[in-house]
Amino acid sequence: MAGSGGGAYRAEDDYDYLFKAVIIGDSGVGKSNLLSRFTKNEFCLESKSTIGVEFATRSLQVDGKVVKAQIWDTAGQESGEMHRDIVGLCTSTLGVTMRGVCLEKERYRAITSAYYRGAVGALLVYDVTRRATFDNVARWLKELRDHTDASIVVMLVGNKSDLRHLVAVSTEDGQEYAEAESLYFMETSALDATNVDNAFSEVLTQIYRIASRKTVDAGDDGSSAPNKGENINVKDDVSSLKRAGCCSS
Repeated sequence: MAGSGGGAYRAEDDYDYLFKAVIIGDSGVGKSNLLSRFTKNEFCLESKSTIGVEFATRSLQVDGKVVKAQIWDTAGQESGEMHRDIVGLCTSTLGVTMRGVCLEKERYRAITSAYYRGAVGALLVYDVTRRATFDNVARWLKELRDHTDASIVVMLVGNKSDLRHLVAVSTEDGQEYAEAESLYFMETSALDATNVDNAFSEVLTQIYRIASRKTVDAGDDGSSAPNKGENINVKDDVSSLKRAGCCSS
């Protein structure tokens, strides 16, 4: 567990490792509020859908090292409804309009590639009260795996666990899917902060441990060890580390 992560480390310019992580999932599942809860301990009931891409940072101590997370959030609909609309229009015969939309499709692909580039961790979020957001998880996971290294650490997150009376996706469904895909799993509530720190910290802790193992495997002389503050690309196989069912309550 991420208990070894310790508390927040406040010196933003003083860190040993810099890891990029992304938050993905359908629009409205609470990605931006998860990010603001983790990085600023804030929650906005009036939050609107993210337009474009934004990111925030937070540093933690993991096994005595300062790990800084750069966490990227993007508009959830970009990989869903908008992409399907673009594909549909591009396969029709709309003359100038079709050419314009196809240019937009290329722009979408470029933005998607830039968003995922360098990411070594991901939170794949669905809304436990909206079954469709869980059904779309497979599509998000495919896109993630198409654009990142196979070793990326992925946490499946069932958000809005505070709305127990409206649950449409059981904890067991989430656990079973995570186990089948070798993902970590937690249910969270950005509203009351349940498991938010745990979810992010677990991802960062596992990334750090993989990076540390790479350093040890490189030899005791440290000649291949990362420099202070280096952005780490984790490429070792982590299948033996991935597991489902972490702190799902």
